[in-house]
Amino acid sequence: MKIGVDARCLQGRVHSGVEEYARTLLEKLLEQDTKNTYVLFVNAWDTTQLDFSWAEKYSHVSIKVFHWPNKLLNFCFWYLGWPKADRMLGGVDVFFLPNLNFIALSKKTRLIVTAHDLSFEMFPETFSWKRRLWHLFVNFRNIVRRANLVIAISQSTADDLRAVYKTPKKKIVVIPSGVREIFQPVSHNDPSLLDIQKKYHLPYKFILSLGTIEPRKNLIALLQAFETMHASGHLELMKYSLVIAGEEGWNSEEFFERVRQSPVREKIILTGFVADEDKPGLYSLASAFVYPSLYEGFGFPPLEAIACGAPVIASHTSAIPEVVGTSAMLIDPYRPEEILQSLRQVLLSKELQGVLRNSGPVQASRFSWSQTAQEVRSCFDRASSSSAG
Repeated sequence: MKIGVDARCLQGRVHSGVEEYARTLLEKLLEQDTKNTYVLFVNAWDTTQLDFSWAEKYSHVSIKVFHWPNKLLNFCFWYLGWPKADRMLGGVDVFFLPNLNFIALSKKTRLIVTAHDLSFEMFPETFSWKRRLWHLFVNFRNIVRRANLVIAISQSTADDLRAVYKTPKKKIVVIPSGVREIFQPVSHNDPSLLDIQKKYHLPYKFILSLGTIEPRKNLIALLQAFETMHASGHLELMKYSLVIAGEEGWNSEEFFERVRQSPVREKIILTGFVADEDKPGLYSLASAFVYPSLYEGFGFPPLEAIACGAPVIASHTSAIPEVVGTSAMLIDPYRPEEILQSLRQVLLSKELQGVLRNSGPVQASRFSWSQTAQEVRSCFDRASSSSAG
């Protein structure tokens, strides 16, 4: 079987959860599946930034790089339904979209698409008008309707597909993402932790949150809880700093202004971008990891955090409870007082910290990229059969 894969989301630096999903899943697929041939679809006017060396080493993989201006190609896919991406690749049996994007395919070509979340449908106010317009023209509803199978990365996303798009249950396959092997507890005796502390100017005791800084991550609620914690005058709790790690996203100005105006500004550290190789150490150093996101299709940061043994406080919304199970304290993200209450419980109880640190890696072990790749391969086989769709 010849499988085409849209690899356009991997043309830049890997930062987002979607890009991590596509890259890690493809690496596992190419490693495991030597029976089928894979053709990666790439379109780049400037090829100087392209690096697919991780895929080129496999003999059953070819990379087709096209040089259309992206806006022109997207317009042709959207408005003309031409050119057909499968024909551009020399014909394929199955085409895999690991993320929503403009695409046009021949009718006979089977399509599998991964649905990460429907945040753009359910929380449009958390996207810029440009991103809303982009989603409108991509028309994910039509892509899902055209697809033979839709991979939902969580049961929550599957439920949203059925509720919002009325997608038939038989078309949806729930396949959770995995957690990479690098995310494991790092011993506090490991000298690498000292290097990470110095690199990111970390204090001895801190509360951590990691992710793109944008309204949907609900960081203002965390900031409010942290400020109230310090205002309480509790001497032990006042020893903790707040570390916000991650890159600046859309409409983050209000959050940064709140930080500048905060009465505990000197206790707040903004690290900016954190390299993947540093994240296990960062999670392991944290006294608590807080993820108060309003909506997630999956939630890589809390999964990575529990895998590293960090005591986690996370939202009880969307897919997050599926990911963390009983190994985290779950809160209502719309109630900062619940974040504060959970912080007090975790930071003041060594026993609770121990329970969470021990249970986290056990829960995380349920999420394997090898298993994810095997189940996606089964979808390719199912879609290529005459009974698919």
